[in-house]
Amino acid sequence: MKLYDYWRSSAAYRVRIALNLKQLNVEKLEVDLRGGVQRGDDYRSVNAAGLVPSLDLEPGVLRQSMAIIEYLDETWPEPPLLPTAPLARAQVRALAMDIACDMHPLNNLRVLNRLKSQFSADEQAVNDWYHHWLKQGFDALELEAGQCNSGDWFVANQLSLVDVVLIPQIYNALRFNFDMAPYPRLMHIYDAANHLDAFWSAAPEQCAP
Repeated sequence: MKLYDYWRSSAAYRVRIALNLKQLNVEKLEVDLRGGVQRGDDYRSVNAAGLVPSLDLEPGVLRQSMAIIEYLDETWPEPPLLPTAPLARAQVRALAMDIACDMHPLNNLRVLNRLKSQFSADEQAVNDWYHHWLKQGFDALELEAGQCNSGDWFVANQLSLVDVVLIPQIYNALRFNFDMAPYPRLMHIYDAANHLDAFWSAAPEQCAP
């Protein structure tokens, strides 16, 4: 397997965590998003959307981090990232999508760059945008964590897909100086996760080229 990766990509970060949890070794190929490699013909032949991550499985290429992680979970089921009961599986997916679909896309690199290029947003305006959507998302997640009986992990104190998606989002929030003090449940999960090598070694500073 080959993982087309970018060290600071939140989507790639969550796939690295899943690969580590499954104890799978892959060849990592860095796609420099800052340098525009994703827009070149070579990478577009791998992923026409020009996004990371992509996972080359030899018979074919998988794209979209959530699809990749679910494939990994179905193919290498230990440790499980989704519950077996259909309703519980759907609930975990919904929580993960709250982050992956509603928070992350509004704060990724190409959106922030578009704010600057189309609307002449300065750094303060970009940070205000970023923090606004982080607050909306984290306010809801902190409440959900209480309802889900979270402990070291978000749902019923069991490691799941939610945690794999949550940790990169908190990492980026801290990187952009967002105040996480109002979210003690989320920060407890973040700190607990980073005591595990699978999470710690997937972090951007451990994967920088």
